Amino acid sequence: MPTAIDFAQLADAIGDAIIISDAAGDITYWNPAATRMFGYTRDEALGKTLDLIIPERLRGRHWDGYHKTMATGQTRYGNDVLRVPAVDKDGRALSIAFTVALLHGPQGEVTGIVAVVRDETARFQEERNLRKRITELEAQAQAQAQAQQS
Repeated sequence: MPTAIDFAQLADAIGDAIIISDAAGDITYWNPAATRMFGYTRDEALGKTLDLIIPERLRGRHWDGYHKTMATGQTRYGNDVLRVPAVDKDGRALSIAFTVALLHGPQGEVTGIVAVVRDETARFQEERNLRKRITELEAQAQAQAQAQQS
């Protein structure tokens, strides 16, 4: 017989941030990993909107999609990993990757969204540096090839 899983124990122990927001976009769950990642305590985050972690320039697009999802009960992201910018409490830019799942009430209505979030800022910066280095090396190789042809 399978053992029941204690959600709170699991969510508190996991390394990824788990954030749940209600149909209005207010945060209703914020685990310790979310505190480590974004800098807001649970008390600071609960009841606030997701604007806490969404860069200002992306908020309009985010809320358009969020409200459409709440109205239709469908997300176009399914099981896709989304990679987007975010901000922490100090205003520092982060690169995050996350998946979302819709939460439903007893009548099947969408009551909120859960996001499982990972900070990929270091990996994103490493990839950016590697792409820059490749571009530099390609330019050097091209310059050397042109010099040899002359």
